[in-house]
Amino acid sequence: MRKCQSWRLVKLLTVSAVLVLSAQILVGVLSKEQVKTSPLSEQEHRLLSPHSYQYVLNQPLCRYTSPFLLFLVPVAPQDNAAREAIRKTWGAPGQDTLTVFYMGVPEGGQGSSLQDKLEEESREHADIIQMNFLDSYQNLTIKTVMMMNWAATHCPRASYVMKVDSDIFVNVFHLLRWLRSCPRQAFITGSVINDGRPRRDIYSKWYVSEEEYPEDSFPPYVSGAGYVLSADLAARISWASRFVRMISMEDVYLGLCLRVLGVRPVYALSLPTLRNLFEIRDLEYDRCTFTKLLIVNGFKASKLLQHLGLNLFSAQRTQTSSTGCI
Repeated sequence: MRKCQSWRLVKLLTVSAVLVLSAQILVGVLSKEQVKTSPLSEQEHRLLSPHSYQYVLNQPLCRYTSPFLLFLVPVAPQDNAAREAIRKTWGAPGQDTLTVFYMGVPEGGQGSSLQDKLEEESREHADIIQMNFLDSYQNLTIKTVMMMNWAATHCPRASYVMKVDSDIFVNVFHLLRWLRSCPRQAFITGSVINDGRPRRDIYSKWYVSEEEYPEDSFPPYVSGAGYVLSADLAARISWASRFVRMISMEDVYLGLCLRVLGVRPVYALSLPTLRNLFEIRDLEYDRCTFTKLLIVNGFKASKLLQHLGLNLFSAQRTQTSSTGCI
């Protein structure tokens, strides 16, 4: 009798979770609460306009292919170790995926020895995209908007785009299965932050002045560690940047663009436990736990190679359980 009651409770919780997720996605796709705003002046938009920059390195990667999932990895020019680790693990070429490393120019400029090494690396791997803005933490918003523009312009037939940092593990096999049931338009998912507020402490790394952003709270946005969007949103976000003043917090900036578009990000949750599949906390490696998540934070190159070689990847390939979007 108790078993029957427990099973009914599980079914009730599952149905409730499905209804919640359905409502979230409906809101995300059909939201009409677009912000009425005016385009920025040409001077204000100059920093985020693709016409302000030129490509130093570019690749015709999607000329003859239409990846189901395009990985865009913003990475510092000097971080060759991260790029190599990703190429050997989750970013390895696949039938349904394509991985691109995106960056600006190093502090020494295009005439530096580091730039020479990047060009040699690009000739070897043909997966580096570089524009001539300075690659720095303060310019992450520029990098993100330029990545969206590159995806829309140079890889328009992709189904999904994932922006993912270089210190993240991506469970590619689980992610591909999961995305097969997700919406193909006006869809963005990740670790959603609904209660973000600007920090006014000038000593904070995330300081935002009232002049930059006068509101007391941020609209919902996804953590910049890693998020997935339907490919149509890449072009729409690039367009929306014409209406949103630049702030240095790139994930918040993306949320401001989504508000202009009337699109709300949705949680990626496992059923029936409702666990967040985009894990942005640092977790100790556990193969069974990791096979049930889509991303895990805190994986520098050495840790990625140590834990996430054949051991975990073989577990991903043989895993039969999956959770789809509703």
